[in-house]
Amino acid sequence: MGVLDFAGGIVVHATAGAAALASVFYVGSRKYKDSKPNSIPLMAIGTALLWFGWYGFNAGSELNVDGITALAFLNSDIAASFAAITWMIIEWLKETKPKFVGFMTGAVAGLATVTPAAGLVSMPVAALMGIIGAITCYLAVHIKNRMEWDDALDVWGVHGIGGVTGTILLGVFASTAINPAGTDGLLYGGTAFFIKELVVVVITSIYAFVFTYVMLILIDIITPVKVSDEEELAGLDISIHGECAYDTGVF
Repeated sequence: MGVLDFAGGIVVHATAGAAALASVFYVGSRKYKDSKPNSIPLMAIGTALLWFGWYGFNAGSELNVDGITALAFLNSDIAASFAAITWMIIEWLKETKPKFVGFMTGAVAGLATVTPAAGLVSMPVAALMGIIGAITCYLAVHIKNRMEWDDALDVWGVHGIGGVTGTILLGVFASTAINPAGTDGLLYGGTAFFIKELVVVVITSIYAFVFTYVMLILIDIITPVKVSDEEELAGLDISIHGECAYDTGVF
C-alpha cells in the first residue's frame, strides 16, 4: 500500500499501546495504586540500557551499514534527548521541580516517536519530533491520570501515543531528499502518503485493542487474569512466589 514504518512505530509501539489500554479496561484497576518507584537508580540503569539498545532497534532496521544507518542512529539520539529535556521542562513549570523520572520518561517518549521515521527524516525534524512527542505523550499521561486508567507503566501514554504521533509526523515530514527509498510527506506534496499513514495507524491500533480484549476474555475463561484482593494486598511476590524481592526494612 506504500505505507512506511522504518522501525516499528505502527507494528510495535501503536499496537503495544492499544493492547495495554485494552488490558487496563478489561483487568481493571489495582485496589492499592499509591505505589512509588521502587528504585530510581535502577530506573536510570534500565533507561540507559533501553536507550542504548534502541540504537540497534532503529539503526538496525536499515538491515545494512550505510548513511541511512547512521542517520537512524543519530535521529534516535536527537529525538530522545530533545524529548527528555522537553518533558523535564514541562514538569518543572507545572510542578516547580525538575524530576529525573520525568526526564527518563521523556526520553522513552522521544524514542518511541522517532521510531517509525528514524531513517526517513532529517536531524532537525527528529529534534522537532522529540519535542512534539514529549508534549503529546505528557498530555496523554495526564489524561490517563485524570480518567484514573491504571496503566502503571504508561505503555499507552508513552509507547502507544508516541508511536501514533511519530507515524503521523512521518506522513508530514518524510522526504526523498533524505532517503531516496522513502517517499515525500504532506509538507512536500505527499497528501496521499499522509492519509495512508494516518488511516493505517488508526486501523492497526483499533485492531490491536479489539484483538487483545477478546483474547483476554478467552484467557480469563481458562485462568483468571486478575488476582484476588487478598493476593494483591499481600503482594504478588508473596502470593505467587512465596518470597519478597526486597526487605522492607532496608532503604
